[in-house]
Parts: sequence; structure tokens; C-alpha cells
Amino acid sequence: MLSTDATLWPMIAHAALVFFLYWLLSKKRAEAVRAGSAEAAHFRESRQEPPESLLVHNNLKNQFELPVLFYAGSLALYASTADNWGTVALAWIFVLSRYAHSYVHLTSNRLRYRRPIWLVGFFSLMVMWIWLAVWLALN
Repeated sequence: MLSTDATLWPMIAHAALVFFLYWLLSKKRAEAVRAGSAEAAHFRESRQEPPESLLVHNNLKNQFELPVLFYAGSLALYASTADNWGTVALAWIFVLSRYAHSYVHLTSNRLRYRRPIWLVGFFSLMVMWIWLAVWLALN
């Protein structure tokens, strides 16, 4: 099998997306405070998110739902030497779907586009886990 750093790069790419979203959320929140539509206390006390930062906040929460299984699966594939070029390709498909999903979520936010993109990521991740199960069962 592969068992190289190639398995780790998609995780690094997803982490980069998460760091970007945290930066964007901070920027949007600061703008909301400056514009007077939110007070700093809203964020200190976890009150309601202002409209200016709501989409970013919701998208950031999305990065800690399905992607948790991505990280666990990627590390399990790597540790068990079940990773290969196919699983690396699936991992990249998942990460690219996360980028595309974030783009749509933060721009048009049209479910018509978001859902198919989400499904691509979901099924690529599901196949990664199926491969891991098959690998463990047969080795």
C-alpha cells in the first residue's frame, strides 16, 4: 500500500479551509461590531450571531460535522497501511467538495447547488470507510 505523506495532504488542505473560515468569521464579526449591528458581548457570551457573520458561522460549524469522520478515516487508513492512490483520490475529492460547498454556502447559498456538492463529499467519504473496513477484514 501507499502509506506516505500523500494521505496527509488532503487533511492539511481542509485545515487551511477551516483557518480561512475562522479568519473570515473574525473579520465579519468585527465589521458587525463597527457597524453597530452587534455588540462585542454577543460573542463573549455566545448570543445570537449577527446577520453579517451568520453564513460564515454556519459554514464553519459544517466543517466540524462530516469532516470529523474524514480525519478519523484518513488517520485510520494511514495507520493501518490501508491507504493507496484510490483513497488519496477520494480524500482529495472530499476536500474539494468541502471547498466548493463553502464557496456556494458563502455566496449564493443555493441548496440546489450545495446539496449535490455535499453528496459528492459524503459518498467519497463513505467509500473511504468501506475500503478501510474491507482492508481490515481481509488483512
